[in-house]
Amino acid sequence: MQKTLTDRELLDALADVVETNLNRHIEAAEGWQPHDLVPWSDGRNFAFLGGTDWAPDQSDLSETAKLALTVSVLVADNLPSYHRELGKYLRTGPWWRWVGRWTAEENRHEIMLRNYLMLTRAVDPVALERARMAHMTAGFNRPPLHLIDVLATCAFEEAAAAIRHRNTAALGENPIVTAMAEKLAVDDELQAEFFAELVSAALDLVPDQGVRAIADQVAAFRVPHVDLPGGGSSDEALAAAGIYDPAKEGELVFKPLLQRWNIFTRTDLGEEGEKARAELAHLA
Repeated sequence: MQKTLTDRELLDALADVVETNLNRHIEAAEGWQPHDLVPWSDGRNFAFLGGTDWAPDQSDLSETAKLALTVSVLVADNLPSYHRELGKYLRTGPWWRWVGRWTAEENRHEIMLRNYLMLTRAVDPVALERARMAHMTAGFNRPPLHLIDVLATCAFEEAAAAIRHRNTAALGENPIVTAMAEKLAVDDELQAEFFAELVSAALDLVPDQGVRAIADQVAAFRVPHVDLPGGGSSDEALAAAGIYDPAKEGELVFKPLLQRWNIFTRTDLGEEGEKARAELAHLA
């Protein structure tokens, strides 16, 4: 029977890998500035300060682009909940420094997106604010997870977010929206890389335990979703718009990571690992 490690033991055993990958991440990440992508000269006051309030004809974005950016900013707005959920598992040494870095990057996304939407009057600011209040009040909570489950889930989430942003960029809506979406996609891809590297290291330490966690999180996976201002869920709306379709997760999110982790070619699995791998066979 293969060994297993407690979460505390894994935190300690992987600390050096975290430090190495945090440094690599910082070196690879572009230090882009959110204010650079906001066309400030296009701004004007709303009625509260003597200007004109929002009206639908002030926006020249397509409905698909409005949807994609609205979902992105609402998910990013709920950062306190995601920070809490990640931080409660990773409150030590380089793990905690990574949580801080990840949070700062995600907050940069929210700053840029909200500034752009408000300044360009791309969406109804009152409806967006009401949706933000409702979404953040509801909050976000994960079920209790072990460390490798957290790392695998985060790798899947960041890979999925990168796909959503790449598809937003591919709309060719306008040069600014394209540039913003590409910045977000690169950040998400680098974050996915960080989490994937940690999963790889965990698999080398405890392969059965790692594959079990991966199989469990593939089965349980659902991207963060929001209730939209006009009604309905972001899941269905994004799928219909071709921005992100959960039906394609197997091919676009799971398969690349399972291949990266050598799930179907590993020779170090015991009975429990083989059982978990069998549950993933449909993704081979």
